[in-house]
Amino acid sequence: MSLEEKIGQMILAGFEGTAAPDASTLRMIREDRIGGVILYKDNIADVSKTVKLINAIKAANAKAGNAPIFVSVDQEGGKVSRLPSSYKKIPEAAVVGKTGDEKLATRMGELLAREVSSAGFNVDFAPVLDINSNPDNPVIGTRSFGATADLATRMGLAAMRGLREEGVVSVVKHFPGHGDTAVDSHLDLPVLNKTAEQLAKLEWVPFQAAIGEQADAVMVAHILFPKIDPDAPASFSKVIIGDQLRGKLGYKGVVITDDMTMGAIAKHYDLADAAVKSVSAGSDILLVAHGYDVERKVYKALLNAVKDGKLTEARIDESVTRILTLKSRYKLSDAATAMPELQKLNADIGSWLDDVANANR
Repeated sequence: MSLEEKIGQMILAGFEGTAAPDASTLRMIREDRIGGVILYKDNIADVSKTVKLINAIKAANAKAGNAPIFVSVDQEGGKVSRLPSSYKKIPEAAVVGKTGDEKLATRMGELLAREVSSAGFNVDFAPVLDINSNPDNPVIGTRSFGATADLATRMGLAAMRGLREEGVVSVVKHFPGHGDTAVDSHLDLPVLNKTAEQLAKLEWVPFQAAIGEQADAVMVAHILFPKIDPDAPASFSKVIIGDQLRGKLGYKGVVITDDMTMGAIAKHYDLADAAVKSVSAGSDILLVAHGYDVERKVYKALLNAVKDGKLTEARIDESVTRILTLKSRYKLSDAATAMPELQKLNADIGSWLDDVANANR
Protein backbone atom coordinates (compact mmCIF):
# COMPACT_ATOMS: atom_id res chain seq x y z
CA MET A 1 0.00 0.00 0.00
CA SER A 2 1.11 3.54 -0.68
CA LEU A 3 1.46 5.99 2.21
CA GLU A 4 -1.67 7.76 0.93
CA GLU A 5 -3.67 4.51 1.06
CA LYS A 6 -2.42 3.78 4.56
CA ILE A 7 -3.41 7.23 5.83
CA GLY A 8 -6.87 6.74 4.33
CA GLN A 9 -7.39 3.52 6.28
CA MET A 10 -6.93 5.47 9.51
CA ILE A 11 -9.90 7.76 8.86
CA LEU A 12 -13.54 6.93 9.54
CA ALA A 13 -15.65 9.76 8.16
CA GLY A 14 -19.16 11.12 8.37
CA PHE A 15 -20.92 12.48 5.30
CA GLU A 16 -24.11 14.20 4.16
CA GLY A 17 -27.18 12.68 2.54
CA THR A 18 -29.59 9.76 2.73
CA ALA A 19 -30.28 8.58 -0.81
CA ALA A 20 -26.88 8.07 -2.42
CA PRO A 21 -23.26 9.07 -1.78
CA ASP A 22 -22.65 12.56 -3.18
CA ALA A 23 -19.58 13.70 -5.11
CA SER A 24 -17.70 14.65 -1.94
CA THR A 25 -18.32 11.27 -0.33
CA LEU A 26 -17.16 9.49 -3.47
CA ARG A 27 -14.00 11.62 -3.47
CA MET A 28 -13.24 10.55 0.11
CA ILE A 29 -13.54 6.92 -1.00
CA ARG A 30 -11.80 7.13 -4.37
CA GLU A 31 -9.08 9.70 -3.70
CA ASP A 32 -8.41 9.58 0.05
CA ARG A 33 -9.18 5.84 0.33
CA ILE A 34 -10.91 6.26 3.70
CA GLY A 35 -11.11 3.10 5.77
CA GLY A 36 -14.64 3.62 7.00
CA VAL A 37 -17.78 5.70 7.19
CA ILE A 38 -20.28 6.42 9.95
CA LEU A 39 -23.98 7.00 9.38
CA TYR A 40 -25.79 9.28 11.79
CA LYS A 41 -29.53 9.73 12.22
CA ASP A 42 -29.55 12.38 9.47
CA ASN A 43 -28.22 9.80 7.01
CA ILE A 44 -30.91 7.24 7.78
CA ALA A 45 -34.38 7.69 6.28
CA ASP A 46 -36.03 4.31 5.83
CA VAL A 47 -34.76 0.76 5.48
CA SER A 48 -34.80 0.72 1.69
CA LYS A 49 -32.86 3.99 1.30
CA THR A 50 -30.36 3.00 3.98
CA VAL A 51 -29.57 -0.35 2.38
CA LYS A 52 -29.23 1.28 -1.06
CA LEU A 53 -26.96 4.00 0.37
CA ILE A 54 -24.69 1.50 2.11
CA ASN A 55 -24.57 -0.75 -0.95
CA ALA A 56 -23.59 2.24 -3.11
CA ILE A 57 -20.81 3.15 -0.67
CA LYS A 58 -19.49 -0.42 -0.69
CA ALA A 59 -19.68 -0.60 -4.49
CA ALA A 60 -17.70 2.64 -4.83
CA ASN A 61 -15.12 1.34 -2.37
CA ALA A 62 -14.75 -1.96 -4.23
CA LYS A 63 -14.42 -0.11 -7.54
CA ALA A 64 -11.61 2.01 -6.03
CA GLY A 65 -9.76 -1.20 -5.13
CA ASN A 66 -9.65 -0.42 -1.41
CA ALA A 67 -9.70 -2.84 1.49
CA PRO A 68 -13.34 -3.60 2.51
CA ILE A 69 -14.83 -0.53 4.15
CA PHE A 70 -16.03 -0.22 7.73
CA VAL A 71 -19.67 0.91 7.71
CA SER A 72 -20.44 1.97 11.26
CA VAL A 73 -23.32 3.24 13.36
CA ASP A 74 -24.15 4.15 16.97
CA GLN A 75 -26.82 1.58 17.76
CA GLU A 76 -26.84 1.11 21.54
CA GLY A 77 -30.58 0.91 22.18
CA GLY A 78 -32.71 3.50 23.94
CA LYS A 79 -32.04 7.13 23.05
CA VAL A 80 -28.94 6.22 21.04
CA SER A 81 -30.74 4.34 18.27
CA ARG A 82 -30.15 5.30 14.66
CA LEU A 83 -32.12 2.71 12.72
CA PRO A 84 -35.55 3.45 11.20
CA SER A 85 -38.79 2.96 13.14
CA SER A 86 -39.56 -0.22 11.17
CA TYR A 87 -37.14 -1.93 13.56
CA LYS A 88 -38.69 -2.80 16.91
CA LYS A 89 -37.12 -0.58 19.55
CA ILE A 90 -34.43 -2.02 21.83
CA PRO A 91 -34.30 -0.25 25.23
CA GLU A 92 -31.28 1.42 26.81
CA ALA A 93 -28.64 -0.60 28.59
CA ALA A 94 -29.90 0.39 32.08
CA VAL A 95 -33.17 -1.50 31.55
CA VAL A 96 -31.26 -4.67 30.74
CA GLY A 97 -28.66 -4.00 33.43
CA LYS A 98 -31.41 -3.90 36.03
CA THR A 99 -32.15 -7.58 35.35
CA GLY A 100 -28.59 -8.60 36.23
CA ASP A 101 -29.03 -11.45 33.74
CA GLU A 102 -26.01 -11.88 31.49
CA LYS A 103 -27.94 -14.12 29.08
CA LEU A 104 -30.37 -11.27 28.42
CA ALA A 105 -27.43 -8.92 27.82
CA THR A 106 -25.89 -11.41 25.38
CA ARG A 107 -29.18 -11.59 23.51
CA MET A 108 -29.29 -7.80 23.46
CA GLY A 109 -25.90 -7.76 21.73
CA GLU A 110 -27.04 -10.43 19.27
CA LEU A 111 -30.22 -8.50 18.43
CA LEU A 112 -28.32 -5.22 18.00
CA ALA A 113 -25.95 -7.03 15.65
CA ARG A 114 -28.79 -8.58 13.67
CA GLU A 115 -30.40 -5.13 13.35
CA VAL A 116 -27.34 -3.34 12.04
CA SER A 117 -26.08 -6.15 9.81
CA SER A 118 -29.51 -6.50 8.19
CA ALA A 119 -29.06 -2.95 6.84
CA GLY A 120 -25.46 -3.54 5.74
CA PHE A 121 -23.49 -2.18 8.70
CA ASN A 122 -20.48 -4.15 9.94
CA VAL A 123 -19.41 -2.02 12.95
CA ASP A 124 -21.48 -0.97 15.96
CA PHE A 125 -20.21 1.60 18.43
CA ALA A 126 -21.47 -0.44 21.36
CA PRO A 127 -21.62 -1.47 24.12
CA VAL A 128 -21.07 1.38 26.58
CA LEU A 129 -18.73 0.15 29.33
CA ASP A 130 -18.92 3.36 31.34
CA ILE A 131 -20.11 3.05 34.94
CA ASN A 132 -23.00 5.34 35.82
CA SER A 133 -21.33 6.56 39.00
CA ASN A 134 -22.42 10.22 38.76
CA PRO A 135 -26.21 10.80 38.80
CA ASP A 136 -25.65 14.31 37.39
CA ASN A 137 -23.88 12.96 34.30
CA PRO A 138 -25.59 14.58 31.28
CA VAL A 139 -24.33 12.22 28.58
CA ILE A 140 -24.08 8.63 29.94
CA GLY A 141 -26.83 7.92 32.49
CA THR A 142 -29.10 5.12 31.28
CA ARG A 143 -26.71 4.34 28.41
CA SER A 144 -24.69 2.51 31.09
CA PHE A 145 -25.59 -0.98 32.29
CA GLY A 146 -25.26 0.12 35.91
CA ALA A 147 -23.67 2.08 38.72
CA THR A 148 -21.22 -0.61 39.88
CA ALA A 149 -18.09 -1.96 38.22
CA ASP A 150 -19.36 -5.52 38.60
CA LEU A 151 -22.68 -4.91 36.87
CA ALA A 152 -21.24 -2.76 34.06
CA THR A 153 -18.55 -5.36 33.45
CA ARG A 154 -20.69 -8.50 33.49
CA MET A 155 -23.50 -7.07 31.38
CA GLY A 156 -21.28 -5.02 29.08
CA LEU A 157 -19.04 -7.93 28.21
CA ALA A 158 -22.06 -10.17 27.63
CA ALA A 159 -23.44 -7.63 25.15
CA MET A 160 -20.02 -7.37 23.49
CA ARG A 161 -19.93 -11.15 23.04
CA GLY A 162 -23.40 -11.12 21.52
CA LEU A 163 -22.41 -8.52 18.93
CA ARG A 164 -19.26 -10.39 18.00
CA GLU A 165 -20.96 -13.78 17.80
CA GLU A 166 -23.30 -12.35 15.16
CA GLY A 167 -20.34 -11.14 13.09
CA VAL A 168 -20.42 -7.42 13.89
CA VAL A 169 -17.33 -5.52 15.04
CA SER A 170 -17.96 -4.22 18.56
CA VAL A 171 -16.42 -0.94 19.69
CA VAL A 172 -16.46 -0.61 23.48
CA LYS A 173 -16.57 2.92 24.87
CA HIS A 174 -15.59 5.44 26.29
CA PHE A 175 -12.10 4.74 27.72
CA PRO A 176 -10.85 5.63 30.31
CA GLY A 177 -14.42 6.17 31.60
CA HIS A 178 -17.12 8.76 30.92
CA GLY A 179 -19.47 7.81 33.75
CA ASP A 180 -18.38 10.41 36.30
CA THR A 181 -18.36 13.50 34.07
CA ALA A 182 -20.64 16.49 34.60
CA VAL A 183 -20.13 17.95 31.10
CA ASP A 184 -21.33 16.55 27.76
CA SER A 185 -18.23 16.19 25.55
CA HIS A 186 -20.39 16.83 22.48
CA LEU A 187 -20.64 20.40 23.76
CA ASP A 188 -17.44 21.10 25.71
CA LEU A 189 -14.41 19.48 27.32
CA PRO A 190 -15.13 17.53 30.53
CA VAL A 191 -12.42 17.70 33.19
CA LEU A 192 -12.04 14.91 35.77
CA ASN A 193 -9.61 15.31 38.65
CA LYS A 194 -9.01 11.59 39.14
CA THR A 195 -5.69 9.80 39.41
CA ALA A 196 -4.77 6.66 37.52
CA GLU A 197 -5.06 4.74 40.79
CA GLN A 198 -8.65 5.93 41.22
CA LEU A 199 -9.55 5.02 37.63
CA ALA A 200 -7.99 1.57 38.04
CA LYS A 201 -10.31 0.81 40.96
CA LEU A 202 -13.52 1.71 39.13
CA GLU A 203 -13.59 3.09 35.57
CA TRP A 204 -10.94 0.78 34.13
CA VAL A 205 -12.46 -2.42 35.47
CA PRO A 206 -14.88 -3.13 32.56
CA PHE A 207 -12.29 -2.11 29.97
CA GLN A 208 -9.63 -4.32 31.54
CA ALA A 209 -12.04 -7.25 31.37
CA ALA A 210 -12.89 -6.45 27.72
CA ILE A 211 -9.18 -6.30 26.87
CA GLY A 212 -8.84 -9.71 28.51
CA GLU A 213 -11.37 -10.96 25.96
CA GLN A 214 -9.47 -9.34 23.07
CA ALA A 215 -11.93 -6.49 22.47
CA ASP A 216 -12.15 -5.65 18.76
CA ALA A 217 -11.82 -1.90 19.25
CA VAL A 218 -11.77 0.62 22.09
CA MET A 219 -13.10 4.17 21.71
CA VAL A 220 -11.17 6.81 23.65
CA ALA A 221 -13.08 9.78 25.08
CA HIS A 222 -12.44 13.51 24.91
CA ILE A 223 -11.92 14.04 28.65
CA LEU A 224 -9.09 15.94 30.32
CA PHE A 225 -7.52 14.26 33.35
CA PRO A 226 -5.19 16.97 34.75
CA LYS A 227 -3.71 14.69 37.41
CA ILE A 228 -2.72 12.18 34.72
CA ASP A 229 -1.94 14.41 31.73
CA PRO A 230 -2.57 18.15 32.11
CA ASP A 231 -1.62 18.86 28.50
CA ALA A 232 -3.97 16.64 26.47
CA PRO A 233 -7.40 15.01 26.74
CA ALA A 234 -7.48 11.21 26.71
CA SER A 235 -8.11 11.08 22.96
CA PHE A 236 -4.62 12.38 22.20
CA SER A 237 -2.75 11.73 25.42
CA LYS A 238 0.43 9.62 25.15
CA VAL A 239 0.10 8.86 28.85
CA ILE A 240 -3.48 7.58 28.65
CA ILE A 241 -3.36 5.80 25.27
CA GLY A 242 0.31 4.85 25.11
CA ASP A 243 1.39 4.28 28.69
CA GLN A 244 -1.90 3.17 30.20
CA LEU A 245 -4.20 1.59 27.58
CA ARG A 246 -1.45 0.12 25.42
CA GLY A 247 1.13 -0.28 28.19
CA LYS A 248 -0.32 -0.97 31.62
CA LEU A 249 -3.55 -2.63 30.36
CA GLY A 250 -1.76 -4.37 27.50
CA TYR A 251 -4.29 -3.57 24.77
CA LYS A 252 -3.09 -4.64 21.33
CA GLY A 253 -6.25 -4.02 19.28
CA VAL A 254 -7.68 -1.07 17.40
CA VAL A 255 -7.96 2.27 19.21
CA ILE A 256 -10.44 4.77 17.76
CA THR A 257 -11.14 8.30 18.91
CA ASP A 258 -14.54 9.69 19.70
CA ASP A 259 -15.67 12.16 17.02
CA MET A 260 -12.90 14.74 16.61
CA THR A 261 -15.43 17.43 15.60
CA MET A 262 -17.19 17.41 18.98
CA GLY A 263 -17.20 20.57 21.09
CA ALA A 264 -14.65 19.09 23.50
CA ILE A 265 -12.03 19.33 20.74
CA ALA A 266 -13.42 22.02 18.43
CA LYS A 267 -13.67 24.64 21.20
CA HIS A 268 -10.19 24.12 22.61
CA TYR A 269 -7.84 22.58 20.06
CA ASP A 270 -6.82 22.77 16.42
CA LEU A 271 -8.26 19.73 14.61
CA ALA A 272 -5.21 19.05 12.42
CA ASP A 273 -2.82 19.27 15.38
CA ALA A 274 -5.08 17.10 17.56
CA ALA A 275 -5.27 14.46 14.81
CA VAL A 276 -1.49 14.18 14.52
CA LYS A 277 -1.06 14.09 18.30
CA SER A 278 -3.72 11.37 18.59
CA VAL A 279 -1.90 9.09 16.16
CA SER A 280 1.40 9.86 17.85
CA ALA A 281 -0.20 8.87 21.16
CA GLY A 282 -1.31 5.49 19.78
CA SER A 283 -4.71 5.93 18.12
CA ASP A 284 -5.33 3.86 14.99
CA ILE A 285 -8.53 5.40 13.63
CA LEU A 286 -9.67 9.01 13.79
CA LEU A 287 -13.45 9.44 13.75
CA VAL A 288 -14.30 12.66 11.92
CA ALA A 289 -17.95 13.51 11.33
CA HIS A 290 -19.55 16.15 9.13
CA GLY A 291 -18.14 15.81 5.71
CA TYR A 292 -15.41 16.16 3.17
CA ASP A 293 -13.74 19.39 4.33
CA VAL A 294 -13.14 18.01 7.82
CA GLU A 295 -11.96 14.63 6.54
CA ARG A 296 -9.64 16.31 4.05
CA LYS A 297 -8.09 18.46 6.77
CA VAL A 298 -7.27 15.40 8.90
CA TYR A 299 -6.01 13.41 5.91
CA LYS A 300 -3.63 16.19 4.84
CA ALA A 301 -2.45 16.73 8.42
CA LEU A 302 -1.44 13.07 8.80
CA LEU A 303 0.17 12.92 5.36
CA ASN A 304 2.18 16.09 5.99
CA ALA A 305 3.17 14.91 9.47
CA VAL A 306 4.82 11.83 7.96
CA LYS A 307 6.52 13.87 5.24
CA ASP A 308 7.73 16.39 7.84
CA GLY A 309 9.00 13.71 10.20
CA LYS A 310 6.47 14.34 13.00
CA LEU A 311 5.15 10.81 12.45
CA THR A 312 7.12 7.87 11.08
CA GLU A 313 5.73 5.58 8.41
CA ALA A 314 6.53 2.72 10.78
CA ARG A 315 4.04 4.23 13.25
CA ILE A 316 1.42 4.41 10.46
CA ASP A 317 2.16 0.79 9.55
CA GLU A 318 1.40 -0.33 13.11
CA SER A 319 -2.09 1.14 12.91
CA VAL A 320 -2.83 -0.07 9.40
CA THR A 321 -1.75 -3.61 10.35
CA ARG A 322 -4.19 -3.58 13.27
CA ILE A 323 -7.01 -2.19 11.08
CA LEU A 324 -6.51 -4.68 8.25
CA THR A 325 -6.17 -7.55 10.73
CA LEU A 326 -9.56 -6.65 12.23
CA LYS A 327 -11.18 -6.40 8.80
CA SER A 328 -9.69 -9.77 7.86
CA ARG A 329 -10.78 -11.41 11.13
CA TYR A 330 -14.40 -10.53 10.40
CA LYS A 331 -14.03 -11.44 6.71
CA LEU A 332 -15.48 -8.05 5.78
CA SER A 333 -16.74 -7.72 2.24
CA ASP A 334 -18.09 -4.96 0.03
CA ALA A 335 -20.73 -7.31 -1.34
CA ALA A 336 -24.23 -5.83 -1.56
CA THR A 337 -26.73 -6.47 1.24
CA ALA A 338 -30.15 -7.84 0.25
CA MET A 339 -33.23 -5.87 1.29
CA PRO A 340 -34.07 -7.30 4.74
CA GLU A 341 -37.25 -8.96 5.91
CA LEU A 342 -37.75 -7.68 9.45
CA GLN A 343 -40.68 -9.78 10.63
CA LYS A 344 -38.62 -12.55 12.27
CA LEU A 345 -36.10 -10.11 13.76
CA ASN A 346 -38.83 -7.90 15.25
CA ALA A 347 -40.59 -10.97 16.63
CA ASP A 348 -37.36 -12.08 18.31
CA ILE A 349 -36.86 -8.60 19.76
CA GLY A 350 -40.44 -8.70 21.07
CA SER A 351 -39.87 -12.08 22.74
CA TRP A 352 -36.65 -10.82 24.33
CA LEU A 353 -38.42 -7.65 25.54
CA ASP A 354 -40.99 -9.86 27.29
CA ASP A 355 -38.18 -11.76 29.01
CA VAL A 356 -36.53 -8.49 30.10
CA ALA A 357 -39.83 -7.17 31.45
CA ASN A 358 -40.48 -10.41 33.37
CA ALA A 359 -36.97 -10.36 34.84
CA ASN A 360 -37.53 -6.77 36.05
CA ARG A 361 -40.84 -7.54 37.78
